[in-house]
Amino acid sequence: MSLLRVVGRPMLASMFVAGGLNCLRNPGELAPLAEPVVRPVADRVSALPDSTEQLVRLNGAVQVVGGVLLGLGRLPRLSALALAVTLVPTTLAGHRFWDAEGPDRSQQTVHFLKNLSMLGGLLIAADDTGGAPSMLWRGRHAAQGLRRDAGLVRRSVRATARPAAAAGGLKARMSACKPGR
Repeated sequence: MSLLRVVGRPMLASMFVAGGLNCLRNPGELAPLAEPVVRPVADRVSALPDSTEQLVRLNGAVQVVGGVLLGLGRLPRLSALALAVTLVPTTLAGHRFWDAEGPDRSQQTVHFLKNLSMLGGLLIAADDTGGAPSMLWRGRHAAQGLRRDAGLVRRSVRATARPAAAAGGLKARMSACKPGR
């Protein structure tokens, strides 16, 4: 693993571990901010809890687990993708610069853009195969190898079928010509 991955992943993950722990410890403080984003989603997805506080806790738990896994380099692509999914509602709920006024608007804009940058980093991390070929490439490469092998088998069968048939026919004629038969 490269030094950049060893250093970069924990740095990217640190914000999610800290933010996720805050969500787990203080869901009551964050629930009013999350309500405008959570309610429309929770009404449409029946599998989600009804309580906004429970959803804030769930989001925090995913961030803590995903952040720890990303920081340790365990399932980094999956954990980066999970963190990216949690970052979208967090950003939309916590940094609504379009609703803010005055100096708070510029601060919320900065935080919104920071989260947008982190989302970009997570998407890059989710696509990073660590120098190894991706599953898609491996599948395509294996299929290409199978097609090549099938072509070789087909050509070798064609190449040996005529001489084998000729030899079989010759053997049948020779056995028919033997005396005593």
